[in-house]
Amino acid sequence: MSNVVITGSERARPSGATVTDPGAGTTIVPIETPTLGDRSYLIHDGRVAVVIDPQRDIDRVLRLAGAAGVRISHIFETHIHNDYVTGGLALAGVTGAAYHVNAADPVAYERVGVGDGDVVEIGPGWRLRVLATPGHTYTHLSYVLEEHGTATAVFSGGSLLFGSTGRPDLLGPDHTHELVHHQYASARRLAAELPEQTQVMPTHGFGSFCSATQTEAVASTIGAEKSTNPVLTQDETHYVSDLLAGLDAFPAYYAKMGPANTAGPGAPDLSPPEPADARQLRQRLERGEWLVDLRTRTAFAAGHAPGTLNFGLDGSFATYLGWLIPWGTPVTLLGENAAQVAQAQREMVRIGIDRPAAAATGGPRQWTDGPLDTVERATFADLAQVRHHRRVTVLDVRRNLERSASRIDGAWHIPLHELLVRADEIPAGELWVHCAAGYRASIAASILLARGHRVVAVDDDYSNAAATGLPVTVGA
Repeated sequence: MSNVVITGSERARPSGATVTDPGAGTTIVPIETPTLGDRSYLIHDGRVAVVIDPQRDIDRVLRLAGAAGVRISHIFETHIHNDYVTGGLALAGVTGAAYHVNAADPVAYERVGVGDGDVVEIGPGWRLRVLATPGHTYTHLSYVLEEHGTATAVFSGGSLLFGSTGRPDLLGPDHTHELVHHQYASARRLAAELPEQTQVMPTHGFGSFCSATQTEAVASTIGAEKSTNPVLTQDETHYVSDLLAGLDAFPAYYAKMGPANTAGPGAPDLSPPEPADARQLRQRLERGEWLVDLRTRTAFAAGHAPGTLNFGLDGSFATYLGWLIPWGTPVTLLGENAAQVAQAQREMVRIGIDRPAAAATGGPRQWTDGPLDTVERATFADLAQVRHHRRVTVLDVRRNLERSASRIDGAWHIPLHELLVRADEIPAGELWVHCAAGYRASIAASILLARGHRVVAVDDDYSNAAATGLPVTVGA
């Protein structure tokens, strides 16, 4: 019987999940990148291994392969990724493994071109069979793990996800309608051709904006998806209508990922950035660089260097930094210690921000020669009380679909990803900023504070708003 060993972002840990198998004994090791909502996979038989959709920081994969004592012989891409820079080409260079990419993808590097129906023999008794599953992209592939002739798992990339499918709009509105119908047909093909006990192993769907909708599931099978996934329970008309109605904005940096992955990204440079003292930090700020405070929003609110922006490592750091920053702007990282800086640097290279301009560690007293700025934090109950006593502006920085589901009456609405270009629309005066749970509100508050606004950050769950007596409208 095969083993599925679920990993954290850096190391493997056992799981109770298993893949039914007639005897080949392969182990499937998901490699999670929770901050981007993705999984890569290492599959091995104790001797040779294959890797599916590796992230840019390939040292994680190499450590896992080394710990298992296996040689990586093949690397497979399900598609040209839109949400991260691949590590596939670099990993192939380090290991000498064959690098498999759809033969129809116009990449600028040598690879082993594969297409629908191809079979790649890996080791005794096991192989990967290629299935064309367009929809997320036109050239998307899925890979079926066959052990002694039985399909035990399918690596479905951005095709069939847990309770959902990959979104079909990342190539632009001119292609969305065609791709969503391809996505429906591809999911149906997987369900029709694979046994119900086949494990579904997607790349997206764990918080990634590449997923059409989100789910809390951590494992699934073809059989389970056939009973619960809308793409397999709805007719095509209803699936298409519901999926398109549920699509919202996706990160701006996605536009940079396809070209980078087509060109062939190299291995990242994760060496420590140049250190900067308070004087140098001030100079960088004056030049228009971004000084990014990596601490939690609570620590940032208690005291920070003026002009710095709070993208805490305790949230979707890379997603929102990449979404908001004007591409190419130099970034200096401010962390409590070198480990925080290194973590941020690792997350940045995954989306193609290759090198921080500089870094500083310690705390805000070391990052500025002047007084610290603070951010007042509050709850929705506090907001309800304040509105009885004085006039304040409420700014909702959630995405459009979140606001259409429920909103505070009279609140201004500027999605966080539009804030930099629409900040001049916000009226002067006391400004209370909220999102769904506080993380995005802190980012917005730091941006607005740096622009001279008087800001209160609502650090509270939006589900508490209605109970406080705030006027809340549910539905569009």
